[in-house]
Amino acid sequence: MRLRTVTGPTDHVIVVGAGFAGLTTALHLLGAGRRVTIVERGEHPGGRAGRLDLQTADGTYRVDTGPTVLTMPDLLDEALGAVGEKVSERLDLVELDPAYRTHFADGSTIDVHTDAGAMETEVRAVCGPDAAAGYVRMREWLGKLYRAEIDTFIGANFDSPLDLLGPDLVRLAALGGFGRLGPRVEGFLPDERLQRIFSFQALYAGVPPQTALGAYGVIAYMDTIAGVYFPKGGMRAVGQALADAAVAAGAEILYGRTVTGLERGAGRVTAVRHRATDDPLSASERTAADSFVLTPDLPVVHDLLGRAPRRVVPLRYSPSAVVLHAGLRTARGGRDEGGAAHHTISFGEKWRETFREIIDDGRLMTDPSLLITRPTATDPSLAPDGRDLLFVLAPCPNLAGRKGRGGPIDWERVGPAYRDELLGVLEARNHPGLDGIEGDIEVSHLVTPADWAAQGMAAGTPFSAAHTFAQTGPFRPRNLVRGYENVVLAGCGTTPGVGIPPVLLSGRLAAARITGPVPATGRGRRVPTGG
Repeated sequence: MRLRTVTGPTDHVIVVGAGFAGLTTALHLLGAGRRVTIVERGEHPGGRAGRLDLQTADGTYRVDTGPTVLTMPDLLDEALGAVGEKVSERLDLVELDPAYRTHFADGSTIDVHTDAGAMETEVRAVCGPDAAAGYVRMREWLGKLYRAEIDTFIGANFDSPLDLLGPDLVRLAALGGFGRLGPRVEGFLPDERLQRIFSFQALYAGVPPQTALGAYGVIAYMDTIAGVYFPKGGMRAVGQALADAAVAAGAEILYGRTVTGLERGAGRVTAVRHRATDDPLSASERTAADSFVLTPDLPVVHDLLGRAPRRVVPLRYSPSAVVLHAGLRTARGGRDEGGAAHHTISFGEKWRETFREIIDDGRLMTDPSLLITRPTATDPSLAPDGRDLLFVLAPCPNLAGRKGRGGPIDWERVGPAYRDELLGVLEARNHPGLDGIEGDIEVSHLVTPADWAAQGMAAGTPFSAAHTFAQTGPFRPRNLVRGYENVVLAGCGTTPGVGIPPVLLSGRLAAARITGPVPATGRGRRVPTGG
């Protein structure tokens, strides 16, 4: 089946946004011989993978303000490979073991290992032989699910729902990809703690595990089997590496420039207009090109295009998150000293109620489940000597509200109190290495849905449009723009979706809409032993 592409010349392409999607698009375009100009409103690359420096008298805490979990780094290798480079030449990646440490309300702890043997041993020791046997079966299922989806569904452009038809669709259906994720995981794992570990990822797709498509088990595959990594220097190093490689391959990046409009005519965009981000009154400048890739969140894109596409059902957005960045006066120790892991998930006693509160009721969690990231466990240089750095994420309702459920939360008023509440929850749970945090904070920064909205994120959520059935695969907003012959979208709002791996893939898919199919490099396809 022939892939639809933009029409007309494509020699010079403007990419709006130097986030992971825009940079990946640029690398694939550069590898195909295109001239590329990137227009970025910030002063640094990375987009949602932002950076914040918290200064103290003793030094600087280097904070990552966006995603903290990096999986599928082979997709980075694929993008860099388009211009003849490798991840190992640009980044120092450390594979985390455990990928996560999980704590439960009953006082138990389960370390999540990506190695099959190590995880089977962990499950057997904590949950028993039946659970270990179920884990082995589920791991095999997740590997099959990933292989069935990665090229045909996740890594493919769709021009019509009919593009799904074929033997791969039958194979995915036979694996339970169109059933429900929660019941499927429960069928493998009798222990509710394990059910949580292998299904909580559905929240980032914007749906509860009980109603998420089984196909989204692929996120659990990426998290718990393919491996979790961290780049020395922080997640900001990823965006910088991609940008440096793009510049080395000939791209021009215009930092500190906000795109204010598109010049249009005869069904085509001919130029972007942009001004200095830090001076809203400055004169705009014009940059012309042949084709254009837009990577901001969907409402921003629709404003630039002058309209939003018609949908039978309005877009539904994922839950949001409150994030606390905290610099601590006291280092929390290494792994052998009982220190906190790089990634910790602190589960409350409630589970299904949590999803109902956040998604259906638009309320804060009454028994929070939290993601705590301690990047200094892997790279102590991110904090001043003898200090530590924490990232505490609490899922919460977005700003859209729910019909009949009242309006959004007043975050200016509620935010500081909720921060104190979350710290109190962690204090009461007394997890090893995470005790006494509240009184140890030297400097902090709180991010709420209101802050995400101020950055241009729809409904105040960094997780964009939810992955409901009506917003998945060919039903997700397309990366070709109807009515414009030379405009393509990339990023988490379009296909394939939310998360670093899908966003990196969105860049390849966007480039393919301009250059024609991008040859597979063989990277990004690794299925670990036992998977």
